[in-house]
Amino acid sequence: MDADNATLSKRILSIDILRGLVMIIMALDHTRDFFHIGAMTGDPLNPDTTTGILFFTRWITHFCAPIFVFLSGLSAYLSAQHKTAAQASLFLLKRGLWLILIEVVVITFGLTFNPFYNFIILQVIWAIGTSMIFLALTSRFSHKTVLIIGLILVFGHNLFNLFPAPTGAEGLMLKIFFTASGTVVPLSANHLIGVFYAILPWTGVMFVGYGIGVWYKKGYAADRRQRNLLIVGLLTIFVFFSLRLINIYGDPVPRKEYHDFFKNLLSFFNVNKYPPSLQYTAMTLGPALLFLAFAENLNNRFTRITSVYGAVPFFYYVIHFYLLHTLLVLAFFATGYSSKEIVQVPFLFRPAAFGFSLPIVYLIWFCVVASLYLPCSWFKQYKQTHRQWWLSYI
Repeated sequence: MDADNATLSKRILSIDILRGLVMIIMALDHTRDFFHIGAMTGDPLNPDTTTGILFFTRWITHFCAPIFVFLSGLSAYLSAQHKTAAQASLFLLKRGLWLILIEVVVITFGLTFNPFYNFIILQVIWAIGTSMIFLALTSRFSHKTVLIIGLILVFGHNLFNLFPAPTGAEGLMLKIFFTASGTVVPLSANHLIGVFYAILPWTGVMFVGYGIGVWYKKGYAADRRQRNLLIVGLLTIFVFFSLRLINIYGDPVPRKEYHDFFKNLLSFFNVNKYPPSLQYTAMTLGPALLFLAFAENLNNRFTRITSVYGAVPFFYYVIHFYLLHTLLVLAFFATGYSSKEIVQVPFLFRPAAFGFSLPIVYLIWFCVVASLYLPCSWFKQYKQTHRQWWLSYI
């Protein structure tokens, strides 16, 4: 292997390490949703009612979605280097449509176990899919154009919070594209769509990832890339702290102040994810950029394990929902619930009063992640040794 290829492998490895780490952490939040006693009845981020460990359990998972979307954009740029502009655009379009279909059909069922699809859930895969469609259109220009559009969306979408929200169809479109924080759209008396990820703020995150993908091109100096990541990462963290202290712009809900140091600390980091506010995005992507800056030369047992999950994120993402929900069904019956109590909204087999303490949640999370290592390792090897067309979509 020559020096350029060795450098490229390290660059890709650093991306896989970070992506694998956030995939592991992401499973903690979904395990909490399914198994924690208070997941359906309380807000773990409310400083008035939460505890330190419960707040941390939810807060640390805030890093997952923006990093996942950001790295999806970066990976899209790297993938495009092996295609013509037209081929790359067409692939992004088809993959975006494919991901939306998977969100509706496969992920929704994994979350709800409802074969009648009474409640369709649109979350991060929906956001990535729709963002890829927009990226398919804009990537035909230049990575700088994509980056500028991304920065405008990330820094500017909170302007909508400064004006009264319109009503009717115009208001619904504004929610879906910019401000949705849990918008439920009725399709019929018995079928609903929950739009939990507003499209364009997440599109901005993906576009920024695509825009800086040039730093990972073959031949780009490693020291220059690390310096860029370090500088931009520190500036991004500075933006977060500055906006949070000023408390005027960058989050739809102003920071609440308490006469209690611990509650004030929790309040300071309790930023808005739905939709991802500027403060939220800066808080999560700043450390991610610093991690990428320092991860290029990491090579130990832990990073080799995490990179396995990061190499097959979509495969891991899908099956972890089905594994968690299958375990939920077993726990549902094992704890004395009957078939009469199966039907719950939005998750079947998930009564509001059901659940366990946080230590049990952490134990289930660890077991689920550990059990998926060998399947992910196998699929990683399969992708490396096979060239079927459908593998590029998974």
